[in-house]
Amino acid sequence: MDKIFRKLIDVSEGYALLLGNEAVARGALEAGVEVATAYPGTPSSEIIGSLMEVADLLNIYVEWSVNEKVAFELAWAAALSNKKSITAMKHVGLNVAADALMSSAYTGVSESFVIVSADDPSMWSSQNEQDNRLYSHISYIPVFEPSDPGEAKDLTVKLFDLSSMIKHPMMLRMTTRLSHVRGPVRLGRVERRTSKALFRPEPRYVLVPSNARVNRIDLLKRWEKIKDVINDLEFNKVFGDGKILIIAPGLAFSYVYEIVSKHDLLNKTRVLKLSSINPLPEKIVIEEAVKSEKIIVVEELEPVVENEIRILLNREKINVEVLGKNFVDRAYELTLERVEKIIEELTGLIKISVDIDKEIKKPYIPPRPPVFCPGCPYRPLFYEMRKIISRERLKTVISGDIGCYSLSYYPPYKIQDTIVEMGGSIGLGNGFSTVLKDHVIISVIGDSTFFHAGIPALINSIYNDHPQIVIILDNMSTAMTGHQPSPSTPRDGRKILIEDLVKGIGVKNVFVIDPFDVDSFNKAFHEAIKNLREKHETSVIIARRKCALIAYADMIRDGVEIYPYYVDPEICVGCGLCYNLFACPAITPLENRKAFIDPELCIGCGSCVVSCPYNAIKPLKPFDRKALDKYWF
Repeated sequence: MDKIFRKLIDVSEGYALLLGNEAVARGALEAGVEVATAYPGTPSSEIIGSLMEVADLLNIYVEWSVNEKVAFELAWAAALSNKKSITAMKHVGLNVAADALMSSAYTGVSESFVIVSADDPSMWSSQNEQDNRLYSHISYIPVFEPSDPGEAKDLTVKLFDLSSMIKHPMMLRMTTRLSHVRGPVRLGRVERRTSKALFRPEPRYVLVPSNARVNRIDLLKRWEKIKDVINDLEFNKVFGDGKILIIAPGLAFSYVYEIVSKHDLLNKTRVLKLSSINPLPEKIVIEEAVKSEKIIVVEELEPVVENEIRILLNREKINVEVLGKNFVDRAYELTLERVEKIIEELTGLIKISVDIDKEIKKPYIPPRPPVFCPGCPYRPLFYEMRKIISRERLKTVISGDIGCYSLSYYPPYKIQDTIVEMGGSIGLGNGFSTVLKDHVIISVIGDSTFFHAGIPALINSIYNDHPQIVIILDNMSTAMTGHQPSPSTPRDGRKILIEDLVKGIGVKNVFVIDPFDVDSFNKAFHEAIKNLREKHETSVIIARRKCALIAYADMIRDGVEIYPYYVDPEICVGCGLCYNLFACPAITPLENRKAFIDPELCIGCGSCVVSCPYNAIKPLKPFDRKALDKYWF
């Protein structure tokens, strides 16, 4: 077992250096979690991934579910059945689970239920910059935010306790920077838990209107109890004794505290560290506000805490100036430099002597555009698809989706005119096919994304007659987030074949091809265009080949000798098709424009051969490529 996972189950006292997400997983273990679920999504994936590594040892059920709503409902049902449970997802994943989220507050739970939302300020791996603390206001599920990995672990344990005590779901909000930073975490005890599942049917679990109205009153009573408990939460603390009060929730506190300590301002300012975001700990906020000349709220994204403080001060008739998002941008994540500038401008107590942006001289780093990995099965398909569209001057709209294949938006492929949300490719394709009758509508989606949210849209395409070409890229994993399983991943003899599923919902034209076989794709693609134009029918092309990183790792594991390809300099004419249009990162131009294949990057897949019209690309040593197919399929 990997050393980091041994730390996750170490029962001894002491400290471990853990990622924020690993710290949440450790907290769940110390709290006695028994059921854990998720759909993979950066920056949340390591939470459930870590728990999966130790699940068998500690008798925990851990599952990568087909989407966030399904994951939420499974963990929720466990919490209704006397099992401590946790579900984790990235911020947009909570949108998928939002229907269940709202109802879970009405039913309450019989045992702990912790919901982790990992937000992504600055959109490092997401399509938007959403602040999920706002969900708390409409769901009546309290939200908490740790300031470092150590507190992430301790707060997770506390939320399990609170949820169990109040019989109500609790939300832990993480962010990318906190999820992926390492910090010292004090370890508590981890014990193997074997409680008995027990579900007692109650009217509150049946949300028909007559029951839901009763639940609404019970929910509001629980909310008042939560507010009382929050007032004494040990994670909300005050540092310093000055007249200027800086209120900083979560990770913002770590930045603020470092700056005020660096400039020796704790005798001129007070810093209120907030871990409970909604409801606010009103008692400590009021106590500190009445002693303050000015209040500065430093928080990422939306003015969630600031607005609540303004409402509280107005209600209590406390007249003190509050500064916040009128000076702090809503866009993008906080940094140490941004926070220092905020404190300089709003307190006037420090003077930054240098222009940080000009002072920091970044070393020259050659630009690295986002590219597919060497051997990626998508590359030859998009290469051939771009050739066909350009050569035949097809009038297309290509509706894309969320996954590795989003990279085909960039040059040289320039495929995917829209990318909006999980499953949105086929959904938008329905709309485009309805109004753009003279276009070839192509929807591109991955296998995991198809199972996650693409199936209903495809059913709609068939039932409501919105003909399009759907290309499902089946690499048999959820590759972009770390190769978590998809329903198309073979597992204990179980595997859901996409072709069987799409035929079952009424798709007449289904093609299963190997994306490395560009001739088969060419034939299927043209047949699909014909079906669209002449029969007005939807076609599905399933391009099946394993993710290159998985195939390569399996070959290395089995000691398979891998022979890279090379470019024969006597044959190469320097046309640039291989490195400019096929664009494998293993292929680069030499000074004379002739191509060169880096043997350290080449994985010997041979997919680049189709890009050379002069047959200059050859294997370093002849070998039977077909013999390696067992690693790719």
